[in-house]
Amino acid sequence: MSTEDSKRTAMRRLHINLNQLVHAIAAADHGSFRQAAEALSVKQSTLSRSIQILEHGFGVTIFERSTAGVHATSIGRHFLRTARSIVEQLEALSAVAKASGRGDAGSLVVGFCTSLTTGNLRTALLDFRGRFPQVELRTIERSRTKLVTALRNGVVDLHIATGETPLDCKAIPLWSERILVALPIDHALAPQEVVYWTDLRNQTLLLSQYDPGTELEALLNTKLNTSRDRPRIERHDVSRGAIKSLISMGVGVSLVLESDTGANLSGIIYRKLQDGTGPSRIDFSAMWREDNENPALANFIRLLSERYPFLPEG
Repeated sequence: MSTEDSKRTAMRRLHINLNQLVHAIAAADHGSFRQAAEALSVKQSTLSRSIQILEHGFGVTIFERSTAGVHATSIGRHFLRTARSIVEQLEALSAVAKASGRGDAGSLVVGFCTSLTTGNLRTALLDFRGRFPQVELRTIERSRTKLVTALRNGVVDLHIATGETPLDCKAIPLWSERILVALPIDHALAPQEVVYWTDLRNQTLLLSQYDPGTELEALLNTKLNTSRDRPRIERHDVSRGAIKSLISMGVGVSLVLESDTGANLSGIIYRKLQDGTGPSRIDFSAMWREDNENPALANFIRLLSERYPFLPEG
């Protein structure tokens, strides 16, 4: 017989099913085919036949039979140890597969260009981790442009962002955040409880190249119509944290969102920013690809919809 024929014969011999292993383990645990059959709610003849097929397939005697019951042979004990391991691993694999299908396991990647120090995004992520602790939750902080690219490429499952939704994505509105002014603690505007947009005239405004800096600048242009009324803008290719360090050094002031005030820095103070109609705000949305079938994503979207139901005006 050739080597290939031997392999095929061995494979045919090892063609077993999970029930046969379960039957053998139960027989070993109970020391009796009858008691094992009762515990598994099967006929004793069915269990006995199942174990006979298993022994024949492997060419070994797993149990010694007697009127007092059954007990494992020496080779049977080795066999049963491996059988238990196989059954436990298959049960674990089945549980993981079922959980992944429900979105209870697996992974979820959330991209954002806001802050996790406080606010709604932090709360939503903590809630999701509490509901689905087996899901591997990862976050990516990048500029809006890079996150939209990552979303389209499938690197990110969901993007929390400001601004317009890409044409090839779905979105739901979430929350809005007030815009604040970050000032050096000894700044001339610091004693004011409220800072108006017009108060920013002649100031040096520091903005990060990362979003939502672009949205903040666009809003500034609508609030202060002429260039003569606007502050001098300095754009820095650094994070918002680095912008705060520059503020504390007295280099200038900046615009921040509520969610960015959790990680306070010595030497900085925050003040409300508004115009004649009240506080200024920026809206956030959740965006994702319609063809993303990740069950964990569906669960996160459902959670966001529950926490932040969209109520149309009127």
